[in-house]
Amino acid sequence: MRALSPTLSRSRLEAAKVATAVVFALNGATFATWASRIPDVRNALGLTPGQLGILMLFGAAGSLVGLPVAGPLTARVGTRPVTLIGVALGLVGLLCVGLSVDGLGAVVPAAASLFFVTMGIGLWDVAMNLEGTLVEQGLERNIMPRFHAGFSLGTVISALIGAGVVAAGIPVLVHFVGAVLVVAVAVVVASRAFLPHEVEAAAAQAVDADETADREAPVAATRSAWTEPRTLVIGLIMLVAAFTEGTANDWISVAFVDGYHLPAWAGVLGFATFLTFMTVGRVLGTNLLDRYDRVLVLRVTFVLAGIGSLMVVFGTAPVAYVGAAIWGFGASLGFPVGMSAAADEPHRAAARVSVVSTLAYAAFLVGPPALGFLGDHWGILRALVVVSVMTLGALLLMPAMRPIGPAAAAEAPAADAGADAGAQR
Repeated sequence: MRALSPTLSRSRLEAAKVATAVVFALNGATFATWASRIPDVRNALGLTPGQLGILMLFGAAGSLVGLPVAGPLTARVGTRPVTLIGVALGLVGLLCVGLSVDGLGAVVPAAASLFFVTMGIGLWDVAMNLEGTLVEQGLERNIMPRFHAGFSLGTVISALIGAGVVAAGIPVLVHFVGAVLVVAVAVVVASRAFLPHEVEAAAAQAVDADETADREAPVAATRSAWTEPRTLVIGLIMLVAAFTEGTANDWISVAFVDGYHLPAWAGVLGFATFLTFMTVGRVLGTNLLDRYDRVLVLRVTFVLAGIGSLMVVFGTAPVAYVGAAIWGFGASLGFPVGMSAAADEPHRAAARVSVVSTLAYAAFLVGPPALGFLGDHWGILRALVVVSVMTLGALLLMPAMRPIGPAAAAEAPAADAGADAGAQR
């Protein structure tokens, strides 16, 4: 990887790294605040699995509205402003979801509110991922999985808090108000350490002499990125990764409750188990990616995700918890490594990250109603078998994840070092 700018000190990059990790964690905490109350929302609104899937479809639609504009907007105004816009939309929407459930008991306002929650989280997601790729390139080492580990850690903490408030009988709205206050203040403070927009703009325009002709305006760059075969295949792999992760986020707690007849708090603990081992996978994943080939690591983890999901579906309750752990570990690297792969060439990062993010979030558009429909006919637990089918299909596409540009040069020495170490053993 190539350093972003000789004027950036190591301490400035380290501060941006910490800030980015914190913002990732807060994004995860916001999502898990909603996800931990899905069984309660379902019960309060009297929804079947299919109807709950339709409710989640509105949330997915919000993501797909925000994501296509997030890359060009971030390239134009910077990662921090887009992050703050996303936070504002997401947190106001979360409050409105709470009001719709506890105050109105109405599905339509809840669906409309969820649209804004996920639109905000989507904008926030793309902006923080772009910040993460800039920091990664500046530090010249693989750290994106650790940022996503921060996201997962935020979801774990938030899910455990969710399990506690559910067990204590705290209303949805009260829970959401507390979460919104903490997240809003923390994001505003942490994001002040993001890299300056001047550095982002310089990175977006930095190309080698033989690539000068490829310089384009942000909107045109986004349009052309949709015609790149490698970018589209990475987007498809990330779609599967997002489906694998998102299915667990949206449905695993409901599946544990309905499929194994557990109380709501035990279902949330199944969700927390998945998230905990996803966090572990992302922490360990950085070392795995430094030591081994990117494609090999992804193939192994996707296989694990498929095996773990089958254990959840066909096991007993204790086996299902073990399966949730394996599923979480297996689902840990697809999304963050896909982001890094899309940003292998810094001058095209904003356009490509926006494209692959949009494709990935399409999983959230298709997944919820599809799983809900299957849940109405087979039960939501059995419907989760679709995850293993999707992960097997993604294995055929993995060669597209091989590094290109500066990232390819950075991976080669690491692979050589790993081979030397293996020979010495």
